[in-house]
Amino acid sequence: MDIYKLKLFTALASAGHFGRAASACHVSPSTISRNLKQLEEELGTELVLRDNRSVALTDQGHQFLQFARETLQQWETFQESLLAGSQELRGQLSIYCSVTASYSFLYDILTEFRRHHPGIHIKLHTGDPAQAIERVTAGFEDIAIAARPDRLPAGLDFKPIARSPLVFIAPQQQTVDEHWYLQPVIVSEEGLARERFNSWCKTQDLTPNIYAEVKGNEAIVSMVSLGFGVGLVPLIVLENSPLKDKVQRIKNQPDLGPFETGICVLEKRLKSPIVSALWQQIADKAP
Repeated sequence: MDIYKLKLFTALASAGHFGRAASACHVSPSTISRNLKQLEEELGTELVLRDNRSVALTDQGHQFLQFARETLQQWETFQESLLAGSQELRGQLSIYCSVTASYSFLYDILTEFRRHHPGIHIKLHTGDPAQAIERVTAGFEDIAIAARPDRLPAGLDFKPIARSPLVFIAPQQQTVDEHWYLQPVIVSEEGLARERFNSWCKTQDLTPNIYAEVKGNEAIVSMVSLGFGVGLVPLIVLENSPLKDKVQRIKNQPDLGPFETGICVLEKRLKSPIVSALWQQIADKAP
């Protein structure tokens, strides 16, 4: 199977659009289309449903995407293993994390890593922390900084680097009484904080007045500071927010359990000398 074709296919599946995939791969849309057609002819099945604006994978396309990602990971691991015996590791490492994590943890992690491995190119993607583990298990990223879920997916390894409580916050100038939970609430669309919030509401037999569901904890602090309602965020996000002086922590709030942040990776990716090098560095620093 042609590795180049697999890369183009995974880019198309990720982008969901021929133009965006072509731009990401620095080729023309016709090149993507031509290689896709060749793949479908080789496999004897349709992988993609096309229209003028977007693409969608068929059932066979989803199956082939999993194969393609695993094959590309194995290929990268093999290439890296050939360089493992050299004095300097060279290659690429993909990392995903939230904006807060990028300046709370990455500086210390990558400063030492780059000093020991200057030949490794870092690809950093930031976004909603609720998607971090999914991006690793789906093969989009080598490593992610994520909140540890109550149950780790099979085949995923996790090393903690920090613990932070979840805290309810309100606008700074707002008077907050014991019935604060009846006010409009701003919460994450998904992820650990949302799961803990839902469980707490259930135990309290409470139907929350949800004003907004957002992606990213930083946006919750912003909306609370503007007076849209109360919000729930990890304390570490609040402490690193430029808007922390415009909100207040609600007193006498419930304990929703720890928000444990750490590094996660697929166990099979630890066969990669590059991934293993960063993983070992974190393990050596662990308390």
